[in-house]
Amino acid sequence: MAADAHPLPNARGDRLYDLAEVLRSKNAGPLLITFDVILPDAATYRRVVESEALTPELIARLYDLPAGDVQIMAFEAANAIKITIPRKGPTSGAPGDRDVYGAQQHVPLIDILIP
Repeated sequence: MAADAHPLPNARGDRLYDLAEVLRSKNAGPLLITFDVILPDAATYRRVVESEALTPELIARLYDLPAGDVQIMAFEAANAIKITIPRKGPTSGAPGDRDVYGAQQHVPLIDILIP
């Protein structure tokens, strides 16, 4: 992503990719994609959650969706955050689907900056 195209212009902090132990996407059925953000410890988890950087509005902007279609759930016991969005384009496995498993959809999340 070009520096001037960052989803949070003027933001400072660490990239979500660098903070997370796991940052992945996968199918949640044929119509949904889910993102798992698993953080290494409680302190990092709290930092990410309390920053309020991961919002439905930001995810909607990154994936060109209405904010109402974005679900974000935090799981403190697992130091994890789950984000679910509808698949755009063909459903999983349909003709024209270029990512049957949904495993390549997390890339826009990599550069989100966490203060």
